[in-house]
Parts: sequence; C-alpha cells; structure tokens
Amino acid sequence: MQADPGLYGPLQYSPAWLWVGAALLALVAGWYAFVLATTRADARSKQGSAGARPALTELPALKAAYLQRISDVDREAAAGNVAARAAHQEISLLLRGFVRDATGVDATRMTHLDLARHPLPAAAAVIEALYPAEFSPGPLPSVSSSAAQASEAVRAWS
Repeated sequence: MQADPGLYGPLQYSPAWLWVGAALLALVAGWYAFVLATTRADARSKQGSAGARPALTELPALKAAYLQRISDVDREAAAGNVAARAAHQEISLLLRGFVRDATGVDATRMTHLDLARHPLPAAAAVIEALYPAEFSPGPLPSVSSSAAQASEAVRAWS
C-alpha cells in the first residue's frame, strides 16, 4: 500500500502542445512583421509623393484663377455675405493654395516663419500682414486692402 493515496505526481503534457504554442508565437510575430513592413512602405511612398509635388506649369492660368477667387471673396465680403474675419482667412488660404499649386510646396499649413525660411518671402510677407486680420481681437483692416495685397503677391509671382 501507498503511504499517502491523495498525492499524485505531475501529469506530462504531450510534446505536440509545445509545438502548437511555438507555431502560434511565430504566427503572431510574422503578422506584426508583415503589418510593420507594409505600413512603412505605404508611409514612405505617400511621403515621397506628397513632399515632392510637381509645380503646375500653366502659371498664367493659375494666376488668373486665383486672382478671380480672391476677387470673389472680396466682392462677397463687400456685399456682407461673408464676415470680415472669415474673408481674411479665406484670402490667406487662397494665397497659400496658390503657393502650393505654383511651387509644389504645401504651404497651407505653414506659418509665415515657415514660409520665410522656405524660399517664399513674398508670400510670407503677405501672410504675416494677414495674421492680425485673421486672429487679432482688435479692429480688423479692410478686406479690400488684404485682397489687394494677396492679389499683388499673386501677380508678382514668377
């Protein structure tokens, strides 16, 4: 007879479970490697295409289109259909869009300091002049003068 009938030795697992666990770990590691490799490649291709946008070659047509749009904003503000601050913001956005389309540099999210560091000082000066009209709580300059400054920057672009 045994001394203690309630005590049993440890049961041994089948070696197949060890291989199943190792295969699952390898599968998860492979999945992470695949996801990282494909997302890194997508990010590099998107960054390369977004950072090096070719400039539009039809500059006279581009100038005419943006001058018309700036004039439209000025006319809408004069008619009272657009608030002065919103008109100034729209003019700033139009000038930044023109720079983007003319040079390929995405200026829509750049500050005037970023624009000045880039070789875009003419646009930086106008954007800096528009800042108080866009963000200042004080009295706003006229939309017509801001539109004239932006139009002059577009006309002078070469």
